[in-house]
Amino acid sequence: MLSLLTPFDIQLEFSLFCKKMRKEKGYSTKALSEKTGVPDSTIRKFEKTGEISFRQFLMLYAETAKLTELQQLTQQPDTPKNLDEVLKNARS
Repeated sequence: MLSLLTPFDIQLEFSLFCKKMRKEKGYSTKALSEKTGVPDSTIRKFEKTGEISFRQFLMLYAETAKLTELQQLTQQPDTPKNLDEVLKNARS
């Protein structure tokens, strides 16, 4: 499937989202650093460039948003595996 988005675009969107959530919670980068263990300089770099390790991203996300919502992206929907299942679901 063709997408006009690049991984870099998504990185920046996540960094802006985390920054927005940090500010909504009233955290400075220093306060967020103290809560998460992610260095303040890493948080500032992430908010400007989108660059961060995945583990550190998850640590920030867990503090500023709902980690379970991010985890749900990995869940596969219950899609029918054959025509019989499609027809069964259509009758339900």
